[in-house]
Amino acid sequence: MAEGSIDVLVESLGKDILLRLRDNTILQGKLMDFDQSMNLVLYDVTDLNGSNSLPNLGVIIVRGDSVITIIPIQKEKNFHSA
Repeated sequence: MAEGSIDVLVESLGKDILLRLRDNTILQGKLMDFDQSMNLVLYDVTDLNGSNSLPNLGVIIVRGDSVITIIPIQKEKNFHSA
């Protein structure tokens, strides 16, 4: 795993990410942990394809070789004008 990839994962710990898997499943959840093989532990996971009958999948482990894309979700900052 490239050093830049590790930095992105470390910065994303405890935050929401989007995952696209080899079977085109798209998951959204909070990154709990990862290892050198890029196996990911996520919690509060939702299947955005809607292919799962459960609205929240809870805690899951995603095997690293099934992950195509990892996208950290940036929360918009709410700026109020004075």
